[in-house]
Amino acid sequence: MLYLKFDKKNILLYAVTDRFWIGKQTFWEQVEEALKAGVTFLQLREKEMEECEFLKEAKQIKVLARKYNVPFVINDNVKIALESDADGVHVGQSDMRACEVRALIGAEKILGVSVQTVMQAKIAEREGADYLGVGAMFNTSTKTDAAEVSYRTLKEICATVSIPVVAIGGISANNVALLSGSGIAGIAVVSSLFGGNSIYEAGKKLKKEIEAVVYYE
Repeated sequence: MLYLKFDKKNILLYAVTDRFWIGKQTFWEQVEEALKAGVTFLQLREKEMEECEFLKEAKQIKVLARKYNVPFVINDNVKIALESDADGVHVGQSDMRACEVRALIGAEKILGVSVQTVMQAKIAEREGADYLGVGAMFNTSTKTDAAEVSYRTLKEICATVSIPVVAIGGISANNVALLSGSGIAGIAVVSSLFGGNSIYEAGKKLKKEIEAVVYYE
């Protein structure tokens, strides 16, 4: 099976799904609207769903992501990532170690790891991560147990590792400029994309704002 190759430009506007925001639109419609708006990377996150339903959904969303040529990863669940043949998986510090995940998914699939410190970042890079998710950068309602990471720490992580970093946690079009100069390759968003009146308009605005912050050599 061919997987989408990872490039740091993939994580410019990184969408993380959340069923909390389902309303007038179906989950599928919301994800497609985000992709139409210019999302460059997609993570499917399902914390409460039964495994069989999760797998079914993963296969469906993978088809949608392929339609827009956007890399697609599964949050935390390596088993679902493998069975759905997703492009990769994203894990946190409380999940399997990055080296263990890499051994399971192989060299071709994408591996993202959440970190909050420089030491965690160094270890994740050494153990095979393709990119790092750093946060929470601001107060967030999506993960109430997430401790905030300072701009200084974010910048230090970006300067320390050679793999790209995506900032996450409470990021919106109104505060993304505060991350300018940190060295990030992009932002990961949930509520600021899916929680408004128009996913399409929110996505367009977020992409415009992050493009003004990120510089690719």
